[in-house]
Amino acid sequence: MQDLPKTMKAVVTTGVGDYGKLDYRDCPVPKPGPGQVLLQVLAAGVNNTEINTRLGWYSSSVREGTQGTGDGEERSDGGWNETTPFPFIQGTDCCGRIAAVGPGVDETRIGQRVIVRACMRETGFDSMKTVWLGSDFDGAFAQYVSVPDAEAFSVECDWSDAELASIPCAYGTAENMVERAGVGSGMRVLVPGASGGVGSAVVQLAKRRGATVIGITSAGKRDMVRNIGADRVLTRDDDPLEALGAESVDVVIDNVAGAGFGTMLKVLSRGGRYVSSGAIAGPIVELDMRDLYLKDITFIGCTAWDESVFPNLISYIEAADIRPLVSATFPLEKIAEAQRAFSEKEHAGKIVLLPPM
Repeated sequence: MQDLPKTMKAVVTTGVGDYGKLDYRDCPVPKPGPGQVLLQVLAAGVNNTEINTRLGWYSSSVREGTQGTGDGEERSDGGWNETTPFPFIQGTDCCGRIAAVGPGVDETRIGQRVIVRACMRETGFDSMKTVWLGSDFDGAFAQYVSVPDAEAFSVECDWSDAELASIPCAYGTAENMVERAGVGSGMRVLVPGASGGVGSAVVQLAKRRGATVIGITSAGKRDMVRNIGADRVLTRDDDPLEALGAESVDVVIDNVAGAGFGTMLKVLSRGGRYVSSGAIAGPIVELDMRDLYLKDITFIGCTAWDESVFPNLISYIEAADIRPLVSATFPLEKIAEAQRAFSEKEHAGKIVLLPPM
C-alpha cells in the first residue's frame, strides 16, 4: 500500500449560490471505514446535478430551467433527498484507483482502477431509496474519496481516466431509462437533448439494443449526433410533430421537458412510453390529460438505478460496445471555468476535471 498523505486538495461547496461557493482548499484525506475502499481520484466528470445542487434547483419553489437559478437563497428542499449537507465535496462521476481498504475488504483490491456506481441503494434493490456520491455525501471533486467496496467496479479497458470518468452518471442514468422503457429491436426512440452527456449515452445505448433512434439537438451538433448512431437528427428549430407525424414513435427518452413536453406526447404512439430523469428546459410543464389516458401512455420517472445497470455498463465498455465522448478536461482547481463551460452548452459529450496527482 502506498504511503498516504494526511491532507488533500478538494473543492468544498460551502452553500447555495454562485461560483464563489466553490472553495478549493486543503482537507483531511478520508479514512476508509468497515466495508469501504479509499480511492485516489484520477478523474471526475462534471454533471448538471452538481450545478443544480449548488443552485438549489431541486427545490419545489424553483420553476425555471436548470440555468435559471442562482439567487443564493438557501432552500431546505433544494437537494436530492433531504437538506443538502453543506459544506461538503461534490462530484458524482469518479474514476479512481484503490489506494487503501477498510476492515473487512480484500487487500488484493489495492491498485485496481475502478469507476464508482454513484447511485447507491443502501437498503437493497427492492427499495427506491437512494444515496448519491457527491450529492448526499462527499464525492470525487478531490484527490481522494471513500466509497463502499461494493460500489467500486473494476474495469479492464484501454480508455483514459477521463474517458472512464465520463461514464457513471450519464451512462448509468441513460441505461436505467433505456432498460426501464423496455427499448428493443425495431422500436422507434426519440431523444431530445441528444448531444448532452445523458442524451448522447441514450443514443448509443438504444442503438445497441437495435432501436431506430431520432435525436434532437442544435444545428451545429447534428453531425456529432449522427456519428454516434442516430438514424435521423432534428434540430431544435424543427417541429417534431410536423417532421415525424402524430403517433410516430414508441418511446420518448426526455431530459429536456419545458415547453416542448406536450409535443412529445403528441408524437408518441398509443401505448407508448415517456421516460425522464431530468428537466433542463424547465420542470413545470403543461399536460393534456387526454393525451395520457386516451393513448394509454405510460410515464416512467427514473432516478434510482436498477441492479443490472452498472454491471451492464462495465460489460459494454469491456466489449467496446460504447465509446466515451469527452469534450474537454480542466484541472480540478479550474472547476468554476469547467462549470461555466458546461452551462454554456456549447460542448458535446462530457467535461471532466483532473485532480493534481
